[in-house]
Amino acid sequence: MSRRVVRFFVAGRVQGVGFRAFLIREGNALGLDGWARNRADGSVEALAAGSDAAISAFLEAARRGPWGARVDRLWQTPADESELAGVDGFGMAATV
Repeated sequence: MSRRVVRFFVAGRVQGVGFRAFLIREGNALGLDGWARNRADGSVEALAAGSDAAISAFLEAARRGPWGARVDRLWQTPADESELAGVDGFGMAATV
């Protein structure tokens, strides 16, 4: 089974509404490896690796977000498996 790796950013009302915790729950429920973190510009960033189906479901959940969030924009940038060296499961990374 091949793994798909994605990095994405979400903008809108995504800080202060439990968005990272939501992504962490979803990521772990889908069996993904990766992390989510807040960014100083008010967005949330996530890096995730897993099966195509799990990544697709994760991106769909991120577009929806938790109750109280408002997703105005979601965009992806290139990501590489090497960025997840030593990461097992889905957790929180430090704010940047």
